[in-house]
Amino acid sequence: MNFIAAGLSDVGRQREHNEDSYCILSDHRLFVVADGMGGHRAGDVASHMATTEMTAFFDATRTEGDIGDWPAEDDSHLTPDQNRLVSAVKLANQRIFQASVGNRSVQGMGTTVVGALYAREDCKIHIAHVGDSRAYRVRAGDITQLTRDHSLLNDYLLVMPNLTDAQRERLPSNVITRALGMQAAVAVDLYFEGVEPGDVYVLCSDGLNGMVSDDRILDIVHNAGTDVEMAAKSLVAQANENGGEDNTTVVVVRITE
Repeated sequence: MNFIAAGLSDVGRQREHNEDSYCILSDHRLFVVADGMGGHRAGDVASHMATTEMTAFFDATRTEGDIGDWPAEDDSHLTPDQNRLVSAVKLANQRIFQASVGNRSVQGMGTTVVGALYAREDCKIHIAHVGDSRAYRVRAGDITQLTRDHSLLNDYLLVMPNLTDAQRERLPSNVITRALGMQAAVAVDLYFEGVEPGDVYVLCSDGLNGMVSDDRILDIVHNAGTDVEMAAKSLVAQANENGGEDNTTVVVVRITE
């Protein structure tokens, strides 16, 4: 099976600067969305570093056995593809953290990241993420969120799953508990699954899911059919139509025969 992919990033209706970044590396079958944070436009530096460092790592490890600038030893519980993806995220974290510590103008910068690697040989997709940028899968008329936001609200729900709606509303929904660049090391969540022809994967910053419901994302992807570029444009347009309170970035990947 093969794939087609398209991406789009937009500043939105209420922000002056776009601190999101994304990349589509067709040769590597790698897709990344990053949502930066930090004062004095440092967020765009962090998100750009995330995508460029991951790109450089994949370029350096293009051939099997070429470990390049590997930031950590392989995890024996992970496949080579999974180790490569997780290591790329960890390397990006190291580089962002080092840059932040060494330059007062970007101190405290950080970024979320969600990356998907399509392993065509075994028909699987591997998804690594840190923060609250999301991955969705649309299949057979249903939409499924594949990532769990690293947020204060979700951390509370893990230990207190029976919080009432009123209690949930008092908790800030946009405070993340994990990001690249905050510490020298970072924990990376990993998910993988088999793919089927017609599956559509949507990677996005919270500018999309904060403004557009999952059901509406499903409708837009369905209505776009096989046109992934139209899907990306329509998703961003819907976020802006609903207020565009944040930067919005999406990458849409469709699995083909």
